[in-house]
Amino acid sequence: MPSRMENFGFFLSRTFATTKARKGDWPFVPGTFFVVDPTAPVAVTTLGSVDLAKEVSESAPDGLCIVGKVETENIGIEKIIKNILSNTAIRYLVCAGNEPPKHLTGATMVALFENGVDESNKIIGSPGMRPVLPNTSPLEVDEFRHRIEPIDMIGCTDVAAIHAMVKDLATKVTTTEEPQFIEPTESAVMDSPERVVAVGEDPFRIKLDKAGYFVINIEGDRMLVEHYDYKERLLRVIEGEDARSIYLTIVRNEWISRLDHSAYLGRQLTKAEYQIKHGVPFQQDGA
Repeated sequence: MPSRMENFGFFLSRTFATTKARKGDWPFVPGTFFVVDPTAPVAVTTLGSVDLAKEVSESAPDGLCIVGKVETENIGIEKIIKNILSNTAIRYLVCAGNEPPKHLTGATMVALFENGVDESNKIIGSPGMRPVLPNTSPLEVDEFRHRIEPIDMIGCTDVAAIHAMVKDLATKVTTTEEPQFIEPTESAVMDSPERVVAVGEDPFRIKLDKAGYFVINIEGDRMLVEHYDYKERLLRVIEGEDARSIYLTIVRNEWISRLDHSAYLGRQLTKAEYQIKHGVPFQQDGA
């Protein structure tokens, strides 16, 4: 049975890592990519080779539309599907670069084109850890598989070879139709998430965490986190070398009870860990 932390992590991924389209110019779904020519027929993903995407985008041949990395076998692939389907110019998807360990997005993409998804929207035959597309409809998957031709260059990090493939593929497209850019509609997305504009909390209306508060101290290369109640009594000291282990220890023992306090503490612990590594004096921000 999944732990509470695993369930909480899945909640965060569904809540904040949304594939909901944003208004504006194509690509409509936000991500890390480089647009070269929106009217060109070839898209490239460099999988887990993050720096390779920028290299491929530079001095690119005619025919390259967009290039970007994809490191997750679920949300990352969903973003690719939605942005490609919203541009009728794209006909090919080149999968190059090295596989991200465990996620195996390249093999997952191959499995998607070959097998599609099952009734639970899981990509059939994928070796990835969680190859499920919860925000993509079966109709979108079918259209993606039938309209786009996949090109397997998994493992290739040679920019010249990728450019040569793009150039060759572009010569095969003879259509003169004007490309269309179609924003994804609510009906095209399964369980379309609500889009909310973030608003900062009024600092004069901060609600205190009944479980107490934390003071972060640095001692050498370690963090000492003091936990106090509101009578200023020291309840405990949590010691560790990294933000994650301290944060998980606090959450696991239920020494924190508010989500906003959890977010604040996680941010401060990460800041402290960074500053220890880089020799920068640490000062805890106010709540």
